[in-house]
Amino acid sequence: MTDNAWAYTGSTFERTVESIDATHKRTRPHRPQTNGKAERFIKTLLAEWAYGRLYRTNPERLDALPDWVTYYNTARTHTALGGITPMEALLNNLHGNHN
Repeated sequence: MTDNAWAYTGSTFERTVESIDATHKRTRPHRPQTNGKAERFIKTLLAEWAYGRLYRTNPERLDALPDWVTYYNTARTHTALGGITPMEALLNNLHGNHN
C-alpha cells in the first residue's frame, strides 16, 4: 500500500510489484488515516526487518524479507486489530470490522 506519489506510478515500480507477485494498493486521496497506516507499516518494516538485526549483505537482507512478511501477517499481533494477527482478522472477519 502506497500513497499516490509519482514514484509509485512508473512502469519500473509496477514491474517490481508484479515480480514479487504482489498487488499494489493505493491510499485514497486526502485520507490521512489510510496514509498513516502505510507509514506505520513502513516504520515497523524498518525497525523489525531492515534494521532489526545485522545483515552482512543487502541480498541477505532481501532473503529475510519473505519470512518477515509471513511473521508479520501470521504471528505478530497488532494493537490496531485488538491484539490479533492480520491473518486472524482476515479469517474471522464475519462482522466486517477489519477492512
